[in-house]
Amino acid sequence: MVEAPGDFMFTAVPIFIGVIFVIVIGFFIFAIINGISTWSKNNNQPRLNANSKVVTKRTSIHGGGETNAHNSYFVTFEFESGDRLELLVNGREYGQLVEGDEGELQFQGTRYLGFTRYRYEE
Repeated sequence: MVEAPGDFMFTAVPIFIGVIFVIVIGFFIFAIINGISTWSKNNNQPRLNANSKVVTKRTSIHGGGETNAHNSYFVTFEFESGDRLELLVNGREYGQLVEGDEGELQFQGTRYLGFTRYRYEE
């Protein structure tokens, strides 16, 4: 039996759509598992307080165009040992922290908990 030229489309298109669907669902499952893993790792870390200095700040913008833009705010802290740690912070904290601020950083794994600025008397 000879297939008509259009019959290929009726078999290939559903397979192609199925493969794309599996890839998209796989991506979402991976993102969810990765988020739960990070959350769990942070919960298993001790809450630490450390003297540190704000050395830099940056933003990352996601979306835009046809979707709403979303800002992510990051602050890099430097410890007395010279080690640095970049943490995701909310917009309010980002606005209140200034490069050069010195104080006590509270964090748990990669989770920012707070920053208490030192007050110097002149």
